[in-house]
Amino acid sequence: MIISTYTIERVSCVLDCINSLRKQTLPPKEIILVLDPDEKLVEFYKTCAPDDVKIIVSKGRGLSYARNAGVKRAEGEIVAFIDDDAVADERWLENLIKNYGDPHVIGVGGLIEPLWESSRPIWLPEELDWIIGCSYKGLPEYRAVIRNPIGCNMSFRREVFEKVGFFRSDVGRFGKRSLSGEEPDFSIRVLKNLPEAKILYDPSAIVYHKVIRSRLSLKYLFMRSLNEGVSKAMISNSAGSLAFLSTERNYLRYLFRVAIPSRLRHLYNLNSLLQLASLFLSLTGFSLGYIFYKILR
Repeated sequence: MIISTYTIERVSCVLDCINSLRKQTLPPKEIILVLDPDEKLVEFYKTCAPDDVKIIVSKGRGLSYARNAGVKRAEGEIVAFIDDDAVADERWLENLIKNYGDPHVIGVGGLIEPLWESSRPIWLPEELDWIIGCSYKGLPEYRAVIRNPIGCNMSFRREVFEKVGFFRSDVGRFGKRSLSGEEPDFSIRVLKNLPEAKILYDPSAIVYHKVIRSRLSLKYLFMRSLNEGVSKAMISNSAGSLAFLSTERNYLRYLFRVAIPSRLRHLYNLNSLLQLASLFLSLTGFSLGYIFYKILR
């Protein structure tokens, strides 16, 4: 299991995460904590991390560098990833691993439930929970084949990295930068190079992602959507085919056929009105990010 962190500020979250991994019904072969190359950060976690946690220092800053460092040092056949501000259900690993009985399954992701620091804002629809790093309404409700898992709750066979390479370091999160795209980019390369491979979504494999108050603003929603548009434009360029953006097209189809019409029918309700405005704000930000990148690249 691989956790990565870049700051001392999240120490309580990191320790909660590690504690949840040590309580799994299927004990992990190893728990790897990957740190950014910061001497103070490394010395701090060496003093407070449990003795059974393997600490690794990344060769570069950013989430992709950290994940790659963890994969290269991992010893298990299956490599699982969880965010440093998430905690795992006690059966998380057990429910992920059971899917690998099928030799064609090379990756599995699971359900990410929000853990609110405060309550859910009335203007935030469940369809936009990807903004806060969680599973969102519009994903399959049952076990299904998907293009890519969400990074907070995902796993891959270690051999896949040897065949197709690692996560790209020029996309994805760097500190508090909200660009994304490393998981879909990697998964697209896997599916292009291994046509018989399958990536599954299993909602019985659950992690709980902490949602801090600073992410619960319309400004954050807009900027996260804008950066998502940029990320998807980058991926569409490298993938070489719009066919690999089918996940995004299906999501937009769900928004325009289900999510938006359902709220238009209840405009007299304040919650519906505010959530409709949030959906359009997110769509605007995404579109601007996608178009600007395509024009300016």
